[in-house]
Amino acid sequence: MSSNPQYLSGNEIRNIFLDFFAQRKHQILPSASLVPEDPTVLLTIAGMLPFKPIFLGQRTPEFKRATTSQKCIRTNDIENVGRTKRHHTFFEMLGNFSFGDYFKEQAIAWGWEISTQVFGFSPQNLVVSVFEDDDEAFGIWRDQIGVPIARIKRLGEDDNFWVSGPTGPCGPCSEIYYDFHPERGDENIDLEDDSRFIEFYNLVFMQYNRDASGNLTPLQNKNIDTGMGLERMAQILQKVPNNYETDLIFPIIQTAAQIAGVDYHKSDEKTKVSLKVIGDHVRSVVHMIADEIRASNVGRGYVLRRLIRRVVRHGRLIGISGEFTTQVAETAIALSESAYPNVRQREAAIKAELQREESNFLTTLDRGEKLLDIIIQTKTVDLPANSSPKVLPSPIDAEASAQYREMKNKNKSPGLSLINPEDAYRITGDEAFTLYDTYGFPLELTQEIAEEHGLKVDVEGFSAEMEKQRTRAKEAHETIDLTVQGSLDKLAENIQATEFLGYTQPAATAKVEAILVEGVSQEEAEAGTQVQIVLDKTPFYAESGGQIGDRGYISGDGILVRVEDMKKESDFFIHFGRIERGTLRVGDHVTAQIDPACRRRAQANHTATHLLQAALKKIVDDGISQAGSLVSFDRLRFDFNCPRALTAEEVQQIEEQVNTWIAEAHAAKVEVLPLAEAKARGAVAMFGEKYGEEVRVIDFPSVSMELCGGTHVSNTAEIGVFKIISEAGVASGVRRIEAVSGPAILDYLNLRDKVVKDLSDRFKVKPEELPDRITSLQSELRTSQKELETLKVQLAIAKSDSLLQTAQTVGDYKIIVAQLEDVDPESLKTAAERLLQKIGNGAVVLGSVPEPGKVSIVAAFSQEVNKKGLQAGKFVGAIAKICGGGGGGRPNLAQAGGRDASKLPEALEQAQSELKSALG
Repeated sequence: MSSNPQYLSGNEIRNIFLDFFAQRKHQILPSASLVPEDPTVLLTIAGMLPFKPIFLGQRTPEFKRATTSQKCIRTNDIENVGRTKRHHTFFEMLGNFSFGDYFKEQAIAWGWEISTQVFGFSPQNLVVSVFEDDDEAFGIWRDQIGVPIARIKRLGEDDNFWVSGPTGPCGPCSEIYYDFHPERGDENIDLEDDSRFIEFYNLVFMQYNRDASGNLTPLQNKNIDTGMGLERMAQILQKVPNNYETDLIFPIIQTAAQIAGVDYHKSDEKTKVSLKVIGDHVRSVVHMIADEIRASNVGRGYVLRRLIRRVVRHGRLIGISGEFTTQVAETAIALSESAYPNVRQREAAIKAELQREESNFLTTLDRGEKLLDIIIQTKTVDLPANSSPKVLPSPIDAEASAQYREMKNKNKSPGLSLINPEDAYRITGDEAFTLYDTYGFPLELTQEIAEEHGLKVDVEGFSAEMEKQRTRAKEAHETIDLTVQGSLDKLAENIQATEFLGYTQPAATAKVEAILVEGVSQEEAEAGTQVQIVLDKTPFYAESGGQIGDRGYISGDGILVRVEDMKKESDFFIHFGRIERGTLRVGDHVTAQIDPACRRRAQANHTATHLLQAALKKIVDDGISQAGSLVSFDRLRFDFNCPRALTAEEVQQIEEQVNTWIAEAHAAKVEVLPLAEAKARGAVAMFGEKYGEEVRVIDFPSVSMELCGGTHVSNTAEIGVFKIISEAGVASGVRRIEAVSGPAILDYLNLRDKVVKDLSDRFKVKPEELPDRITSLQSELRTSQKELETLKVQLAIAKSDSLLQTAQTVGDYKIIVAQLEDVDPESLKTAAERLLQKIGNGAVVLGSVPEPGKVSIVAAFSQEVNKKGLQAGKFVGAIAKICGGGGGGRPNLAQAGGRDASKLPEALEQAQSELKSALG
């Protein structure tokens, strides 16, 4: 290894780090998936996260020393991505770990050695920080390493004391910073000055356990957890101004720039920010999809969808109008495949997911543009006389109009009316935020289009809405919490893991190990109390793998507890229930008995889920994989990855296949096998589930073989019958089948029978005649609606025709200004257009009160009137203000609304006066 490397690629930096610690007896471990084993976080957000069970003492490490390059994703500072030198959503954390082996002295020595002797940093370019009370670390840096005192900074708890949560393992840390400007001297060193310093290596000394009172107790086994940011090291060693211009990210940026037809280095700051966002986010989404995360509206799927949409949005901002994400993804895959081969292996899936999401989102963006047109048309702005506003599309898009009404109702702004008068002259903050949040419309693009129409955007209001969203996100922000439950964590020192007996025993004698009331440990609890109970052994299955927890009872001498749910936290099975009788105490010996009827229902539905997946693979596509499931007592739900809807024929074939396997009475074969052997035999694994070295295999030979910890029937015949209730899409590329089986079928049929009988009685027909009767009623209703609409138009036309006699001649023009009673907005518009056509050169302004509290006004102007400087949109919007509303539209035809019907005569009088003045 070079002692003074001139240039190191990102791949070289990664390999040098791992090799350095491998030579020092560290086991090189592969990066864990971005889907973490830890249920408290959505994504792997730190290099140490995969080792959480070891740090908690829940798992014995296979190695005393380990080193990794862990891929991570964080989105809590997503708005800073591209705007600072080193904020990312995706990053790689190089780490070396000691599990009760070496500690501070060795960690510090190796940290200094790899920084100075391997990566070639001059000691003059390095500054270190220590926790303010950590004299031991300070002494090691000063006396053994030889760092000058002026370049060792003591920092407080916020900066240099690592905690896993309110309680649990914790300890001081020491950080190494690179100083880009050592010539500025050692006086008044401020490590917050990111123009001069960058932290690149953090050494955490995990040496204490913190209890609920905040007391620190030394850990029996002290651990080392370090993190070196690969992107930051690349910035320093490659001598570039920020992380984005390293070889880890910049090729992606160059690809995007080439597609957009721009030069990164010659671009303005806004374009550079967008290119950086694309470069960062594309890395994230490539690795997320490679780890089999699919875009959706919940959980980590939502994170993926949000990142893809940000890529597309920023592509729009730099001028990319078509689809482009698969092209930049190809560059990201090429950059990552040597370290992470699965990105190339999953290339087809990555590109398919990106193409599907991008295509769908471009449609959403298009809807946003149409909605923005509607918003602009509702504004009444006195544009400068020399301005030339853009003519908006005509007619107004019906879908966009519906979206606009939905948005206004959501923001409690009735109809087209405006609560704040200023809102008539600007795009409000909530409108801009709805465009941004719901339709992915960038604020900058909204401002640009608004400016073309003489409108301003309430940026302050937009920022306030953004802040509300950030607050909501912060409240739900993922953190590394190494304590599962404070009380259970504390109890773990004194009680053993729960022994599960439920595969073979429906009941068991057990000892009460712990009682929790509202999460707080208690020695006893009385009748009427909701409790959480931990037993030393249990037959109750805890919610896992999609199957809900068992129900049943815990009984003893004068004691009865109804168990309503089961959860598993770490190695403890927690019985959630209510004490029906007696007083339950820690140490009591009790009988735990599951509800056998509930168990039979769950078993039937769980096995049916396995058969369903096998049928999907056989009939639809062998590449189908599970994306989630629910196994309850009354139904089953199975989510699977599939880019299209199933046909009715396929659904029927799947149902028939499952029922065929049920009737064939296939016996279950349950084995515990080494993971490698199970996979070699073809057992299907659920992605996202974490498996140990040995796994439980549920095999119905020649039908289905899966890795599963759930409860199942011993023979498919026990299921009885299987019925698919529905098949639908739940997210892009994800379908859902809901079904019932076994005893739950009777509940389903009884409910259906009740509904059919009720409908038959109401319509006075036989059940088999219901479809025809309903079809007939629907046809009659459609016909009636069409007739009603026709009558409304005819009535409006009849009323309007009588107005021809009231037309006034003003110079070379004719004008009609009048009120029509009880005419809906669409009919009013039709009437105005018809009247204008009949009078020829002139202007028509009609008003109506179609319903209480709602005013509708329409203006129709001929081209000659437009040439006089009158535009229908501006004119009708100003008139509608008198009625407490607003509106707008095209120069020749526009519509507005209001709330105060009593002011309509005044508004029409004003319209007539202004028309006479302008045209006379």
